[in-house]
Amino acid sequence: MGEQNIDALIVCGNQYAGFEGAVFYTSGFEIVHRYVYVLIPVKGEPTLVFPQEARWIGDKKKPFVQDKVWADIPGRWLRERAQDEGWKRVGVYGLDYIMAVRDYRELQQGEFELVSFDFHFDMARAVKSEEELTEIRDSMDIIHEGFWALLDGFAPGKTEAEIMAPAVEVFFARGAGPRMMNIVLSGEDGEAEAHFKVPGHRRVAERDLMLYSLEIAGAGGYWVEFSRALIAGEPSKRTLQMAEVYPEAMEAARKLMREGVVASDVHKIVADTFARQGFALGHLSGHSIGTTMIEHPAIGAKSQVKLKQNMIFSLHPQVIDQDGKVCLYTQDTFRVGETEGENLSNIPWKFYSKADARQLANRA
Repeated sequence: MGEQNIDALIVCGNQYAGFEGAVFYTSGFEIVHRYVYVLIPVKGEPTLVFPQEARWIGDKKKPFVQDKVWADIPGRWLRERAQDEGWKRVGVYGLDYIMAVRDYRELQQGEFELVSFDFHFDMARAVKSEEELTEIRDSMDIIHEGFWALLDGFAPGKTEAEIMAPAVEVFFARGAGPRMMNIVLSGEDGEAEAHFKVPGHRRVAERDLMLYSLEIAGAGGYWVEFSRALIAGEPSKRTLQMAEVYPEAMEAARKLMREGVVASDVHKIVADTFARQGFALGHLSGHSIGTTMIEHPAIGAKSQVKLKQNMIFSLHPQVIDQDGKVCLYTQDTFRVGETEGENLSNIPWKFYSKADARQLANRA
């Protein structure tokens, strides 16, 4: 804040999965419903600013920020506070995606400059501490247990939602609560359609390809992401062609995730590996991840940020066919190392069926 000449920072968070984490990070308050702001002045103590209608929502004894305000219109209270303090530049984390419109309308009437602060805020917290890494590894343990529960119940004839349900039960029982986003790519004849959806009541056939995207945060609030391909029958020829490239691309990215490497170079090695086989990526290769689901920096073509040890990234290349209709997808969570990256999952990338779950149980 000092480097950017910011007098105060407004940290925004709301109930939308993955958008609540910055408030938890800066105050210890867990959003249950609606939205909250944390006001952090350069001089003085921070304040939690709640909308009046959220007075009875959430455990107000848990946050380490002691000063709390319930405002009819939080944006008006924040504007008046800024004007009383004579602040000239007010940073906002969440200005583009998170802040409530009614509050922005009030703030923009103030005689001070509103400064988007997402990048600076995320970069300040991108390198994770040992305490944070412990929470991240706990989240990975939860997501692994959920995956094996999902796979154990995987069978043709069930609906997409019924297959997903055992994983959700594990996630909730182990403290994820509402901090989860579990979506799916699926399709028939050994291929997955290139759009995400909520698992629903469609019944799964033997050759349906199922790509469940498991995204959760454990009780400590740190998000991780994981996905593996599920199919009871045989994948299509086109899907197999895509699959052949994944191990090479993911391993090349892992080796490059080291201190000092530019983030765009990691994206490039993934994109180039698939391009040599005639496939393109549907979006960015990945992004930093922490108490917020998507943080800066990105793993993308334009990201010139140098990686630092103990940054955490979700790497999730979605490979699209030439017609833009069929895809394959994976997710892994990586820690940037001194000389190479660490994949926080030890579950190999391949096509999984219920037999794999049985084999795991037999080994246990």
